[in-house]
Amino acid sequence: MIVVLAIAGVLLVGDHRYAMVTDEAGVSKRKYISDLRFDLEVAEDQRLSIAASTVRPVRERRYAYRDAIPAEVERLRTEGLRYRRWRNGFQWLLILCSAAIPAVAALHDPPQPGKGLLVGLGAAVSVITSAMGYYKFRERSFNLQQTADSIAQHLSALDLSITPYGDVDEAQNLIRFAETVDLLRDEQRKREQQLDQPHQAQQGTVQLHAVLRFQCRGTHPDLRSGHLHRQESSTTRRCT
Repeated sequence: MIVVLAIAGVLLVGDHRYAMVTDEAGVSKRKYISDLRFDLEVAEDQRLSIAASTVRPVRERRYAYRDAIPAEVERLRTEGLRYRRWRNGFQWLLILCSAAIPAVAALHDPPQPGKGLLVGLGAAVSVITSAMGYYKFRERSFNLQQTADSIAQHLSALDLSITPYGDVDEAQNLIRFAETVDLLRDEQRKREQQLDQPHQAQQGTVQLHAVLRFQCRGTHPDLRSGHLHRQESSTTRRCT
């Protein structure tokens, strides 16, 4: 029982672990993982502020956006793998605890001390099941992996100049690629937000937002397959 709770605690409070970092002066010190992530977010905000103050041609910005996509794909896959590991860890704990309950009940008769073990294992099963339902590790991992695969597929199509990036004008291909990736990332953010909402409010909301955004840009998403297909709008749509 103690081992089970210890493993669950490590999985839940992983952001509070330490890491050794070395500053510019070569001094090593210990910092929380959460603090390092916060410092990284601050540095990214500063980088974006500096980039915003530097005016570059649109063509250069599009190429820079395309060059940053592989790092974004790797980030999505790494984050998806992390959620998948958490889910697998909790799933194995749930399997072990569930299997231990009948074993303890069969081995210990009269009830003591098996009764205490049964109560502890039952509580562990309840806690693990609730944590998996609350954090939705499987859904988050699936969404991240799906978005990463879709972006990687479009990046490969752009590099190979195949449909839908077979235009002779490379600038048009970059524009289409940037629009598509931006829509995929926006869809991913909406799905993440939906996972934090009550279950009743989740169904259909993400797809509605995606359809509206694609219609505003003259595109149509195939939500069943996750692929994007551009189509010309036959009528003028007014987007609010």
